[in-house]
Amino acid sequence: MVDDAKPVRAALYARVSTARDQDPQLQLDDLRRAAQQRGWVVVGEYVDIGQRGSSDRRPALTRLTADIDHGKVALGVCWKFDRFARSVRHLVTALDEFRARGVDFVSLHDGIDTSTPAGRFTFHVIAAVAELERELIRERTRAGLAAARRRGAAIGRPRIDVDVGEVRRLQQRGRTVAQIAKRLGCSESTIRRALRADRESDVGDGQNRPRHLFLAPYEVTGEMGRHRLPAGRSQPFGFDSTYHLGSRTS
Repeated sequence: MVDDAKPVRAALYARVSTARDQDPQLQLDDLRRAAQQRGWVVVGEYVDIGQRGSSDRRPALTRLTADIDHGKVALGVCWKFDRFARSVRHLVTALDEFRARGVDFVSLHDGIDTSTPAGRFTFHVIAAVAELERELIRERTRAGLAAARRRGAAIGRPRIDVDVGEVRRLQQRGRTVAQIAKRLGCSESTIRRALRADRESDVGDGQNRPRHLFLAPYEVTGEMGRHRLPAGRSQPFGFDSTYHLGSRTS
């Protein structure tokens, strides 16, 4: 149980997936009854109506998170886990954020109360299951990539042919990188990489000629934590990338 020495500021959260044939009143009645029995002071009721659990945009949950950030809430209470989190991973992430802010969490019908030793133990078990799930997904992804490579399948983004000579001409006419990228049908970063590679190539051969540059898929070579990302994944911030470039004179 949460310490009863002083009233605990509790936030009650309820959710129903559809507004037409579901009513959050059952959840709210149970939550209010539990708050009264345990002496919690209810600082707010946060109810998402017509919001599916898989949705990233739940207005009431967003308000609850903001109030927790501002120190208005000491305890988050929900009816069941599946009313609060969209997945085990989401639950673990959310409860980690709660814990970092000194906020406890209670799920009435799952028997979880992170203010108690038994509740914290259960949470750690759930977190371990979520980590196992992540590792299994990672292993399956690696195995799938390895099998695709053995079959000769191309992994990663397709090669992009950039006419650097055309890029230079458009620049001389005062076009911005964004305008050039839109005209050539590629991203701004692709244009910048092509120009950078062309400059480096000019330094190497001592010539200044228009080129077509082929930007092949890249591999992420940096690490975030202990996990290495497979080739072909989008580059996250903080990673160094190696681009394999080939060129030919136009």
